[in-house]
Amino acid sequence: MSQTVRTRPEGSEQALFEAYDTALLDLDGVVYAGGDAIAHAVESLGTARAGGMHLAYVTNNALRTPDVVAAHLTELGVPAEAADVITSAQAVARLISDQVPQGARVLVIGGEGLRVALRERGLVPVDSADDEPVAVVQGYGGPELPWGRFAEACYAVARGVPWFASNTDLTIPSARGIAPGNGAAVEVVRIATGAEPQVAGKPLPPMHRETVIRTGARRPLVVGDRLDTDIEGAFNGQVDSLLVLTGVTDGAQLLAAPPQHRPTYVDQDLRGLLTGQPEVVAEGDGFRCGGWTATAGGERVELTGQGGTLDGLRALCAAAWTAAGDGSCELDGGKALARLGL
Repeated sequence: MSQTVRTRPEGSEQALFEAYDTALLDLDGVVYAGGDAIAHAVESLGTARAGGMHLAYVTNNALRTPDVVAAHLTELGVPAEAADVITSAQAVARLISDQVPQGARVLVIGGEGLRVALRERGLVPVDSADDEPVAVVQGYGGPELPWGRFAEACYAVARGVPWFASNTDLTIPSARGIAPGNGAAVEVVRIATGAEPQVAGKPLPPMHRETVIRTGARRPLVVGDRLDTDIEGAFNGQVDSLLVLTGVTDGAQLLAAPPQHRPTYVDQDLRGLLTGQPEVVAEGDGFRCGGWTATAGGERVELTGQGGTLDGLRALCAAAWTAAGDGSCELDGGKALARLGL
């Protein structure tokens, strides 16, 4: 289905926690980083929940079970139940169960989160290609996943067994930096077999389907820090999104975003749930937000005026996205972003 190309962040007179019934929150880079809560996350989520917003936590990380994730959130001060957590392991387990019989054996290359999700769908996890699996599923297994697990996947896939992946994120954040994610592990099996997996996680539709089924959301707002998973997933699901700048996305990436990576709203952190969003207004040959005006022309995006950092960034997005149309903006926004401290 075709969608209107977004050319500027939208405004909202209502606080977002009042305008939407459910927040579909990414975890790493949004709620916590390296296991610790991100600044303002706990208080903001508590206020949004007290105001009637349902909070659901949606993660591509298939290693941890919903119980473990919920316990971690509760320890951080964000009370959560297992039912509030939706993982790519659950999404891929449903995808597999739609294609194989109840009680079928599935070769697992990953951790406990995958095993629990498969059992929930009535499937039987096995560890060897010689256990006659009818499917192979691959999810993030943590840094200690043995190399031999990839060999088991390759043996089965080479025999024609259908191959599934929870997600294909190439990297995953850790306390020590950026580490290889499940997508890197999927590439190992892809290179060895030449096969292509069916993928369930963000930004693909199976993950959005799983989230809506489990939350019953009628007017959801996707909240994330990654353009290529969270924001693209919202685009694919045709729902609104809030990008927070507490994770991997920087100003330059945001200005260069193609249509599927352009969020509805942009804010610094989860305090953005508690406020309205300022309108970006077309004015002459530029775009104004607050005290800033942004224009695009020649080889760069320019910024004039003064005001809040986020207002300037929103104005720059409007100028860059309008100039790019249905493509990616190649104009230089470095000087304007530096002026904003971004």
